[in-house]
Amino acid sequence: MMTLAHYGFVEKGWDGAQFGLVFSTMGFASLIMPTLFGIIADKWKANYVFAILHLLFAATMCFLPWVDNAMTFFWVLLIAMCFYMPTIGLNNSVGFDILKKEGKDPIIDFPPIRVWGTVGFIAAMWLTNFFTKEWGVGYSIKVSFIISAVGAFCLSLYAFMVLPTIQKARSETQEKQSLVEKLGLQAFVLFKQKKMAIFFIFSLLLGAALQLTNAYGDGFLQDDHIFPKGGLINNFSTIILSISQISETLFILVIPFFMKRFGIKKVMLFSMMAWVLRFALFGLAENTGLGFAFIIISCMIYGMAFDFFNISGALFVEQNTDAKSRSSAQGLFMLMTNGIGAVLGNITAGFIISKWFEPNGVKIWNIGSFDHPVFLNIWFVFAAYALVVTVLFAVIFKYKHDPKLIGEIKH
Repeated sequence: MMTLAHYGFVEKGWDGAQFGLVFSTMGFASLIMPTLFGIIADKWKANYVFAILHLLFAATMCFLPWVDNAMTFFWVLLIAMCFYMPTIGLNNSVGFDILKKEGKDPIIDFPPIRVWGTVGFIAAMWLTNFFTKEWGVGYSIKVSFIISAVGAFCLSLYAFMVLPTIQKARSETQEKQSLVEKLGLQAFVLFKQKKMAIFFIFSLLLGAALQLTNAYGDGFLQDDHIFPKGGLINNFSTIILSISQISETLFILVIPFFMKRFGIKKVMLFSMMAWVLRFALFGLAENTGLGFAFIIISCMIYGMAFDFFNISGALFVEQNTDAKSRSSAQGLFMLMTNGIGAVLGNITAGFIISKWFEPNGVKIWNIGSFDHPVFLNIWFVFAAYALVVTVLFAVIFKYKHDPKLIGEIKH
């Protein structure tokens, strides 16, 4: 997905609205599929569901290199995402189950294992960069779909052959749950509480910005109208962006200190301000002598932008909901950020680019003589949006920090 912008804009000639719709497939798939397959996994064997989903995802990804039409590509990728997105939650569920069976504490032992998922993400970005750049193998970005398919196929085989069979015993209470309870929809009653309603609304607003650099970042760095073709930024775009994931692994380690010292609200504000800088630095990097430095700094603060909100937000939900609705409330938090928020953010961003920032549209805020508006100042628009959300959150969201409630958080 990180290389999709260059593929869509350059190789396929899609407009911003088409690309925004295509990239929103992750959000659409997150609306219901994780919960649906979570129910199936509870009734059957979680490791087999995990394996089959990856196998189906791999098969679907193999079709993408031969799809040219944007709408057809949207539907094929949406099917692939419907298979893939549920595996994120299932991966956690399977991991927790294995750790508990081995007598380990998931809170302590899972994060050091989970961080290898980010390491894998970094490795995939480096591999994609090697296969798609002229200094490497030099294939089309189409090969990234095949890399994804091969990785998913290998993981499916591993899940079938190595993972232990995991079938959870269901209690009588679980068997009697209504469909609304199984889908976690009872968590929407939390909107009756002003504090929770405000929190979930801001989760949606910030969720609209969470995937924008993933959507457009690689295409921006590969645009030879902005960064010279064959130059350091243009040639190593995906590897450079992987610094964001490296930053993510490092910022996780400092979260306990920040949570204890500053509290949930301030940590979430730090995240929002980091998003402002993340976007603004991309904008400042355009065709300037300090472009490389601005890009690197932007990638370095990504960990604060992404991790601080997600983890502090999850902790806020944990502390402000009762045990009966806690799991569904966490699901609602993810729905607002990675589901509804991501869909609205990607589609809206695509519409804005299509209307105001593409060559045939109205060019605004042009800097100097540069006349390639697709990426020129869209980053400043994203930064302004994040700044407005930050200010409104600081004023509207009320939360009093009590260090005693944080306790010792181990990651």
